[in-house]
Amino acid sequence: MRIVIAEDSALLRAGLERILSDAGHEIVAGVADATQLLRVVNDTTPDLVIVDVRMPPTFTDEGIRAAALLRSQNPDSAVLVLSHYVEERYAADLIASNTRGFGYLLKDRVADVPAFLSAVAGVGSGGTALDPEVVAQILVRSARRQALDQLTPRERDVLQLMAEGKTNSAIAAALSISTGSAEKHIASIFGKFDLSPDESENRRVLAVLRYLES
Repeated sequence: MRIVIAEDSALLRAGLERILSDAGHEIVAGVADATQLLRVVNDTTPDLVIVDVRMPPTFTDEGIRAAALLRSQNPDSAVLVLSHYVEERYAADLIASNTRGFGYLLKDRVADVPAFLSAVAGVGSGGTALDPEVVAQILVRSARRQALDQLTPRERDVLQLMAEGKTNSAIAAALSISTGSAEKHIASIFGKFDLSPDESENRRVLAVLRYLES
């Protein structure tokens, strides 16, 4: 296959190029940032793009956003994402939109060269290669999203005020309800988030984290 590699680490990029070249693939280009990636892909139309999640200039999510853009512009583009961690939101969106010719592997898996080359071949031919950890975290995120969707509009208002650090009495005053009603809404939120009483955990903090993660 004709492959473009987008990886800001020169050492890892060279290693990937060597592994893939030795396996008979043609490396069309190796680039260090998402801007170069988009330009090279538009100019060369490779069979497969291998892209890192965190790339310059901010080293946050430039790579996977570029992958999402490539997939939206050409759904048939084969893309294999490599990362040290799981970017749940983009991974879930990419998988939900089209699993054909898509892969998401943690970089630790590259150490298993035969398995990595198998994933490359599978994605390049239109298949899917997902790291088990990616699948697990997406499932967790999906479950949390479903729990949030169960909240009533009033419970969402209460949760938002909790996220702002307001006390139960302050929440009641802001929503023009009694403190008892605010406490009942909070208890309902805990129940829907499956946050059981536990002295070792602060349910209020965990509920707010669920809200922020959404």
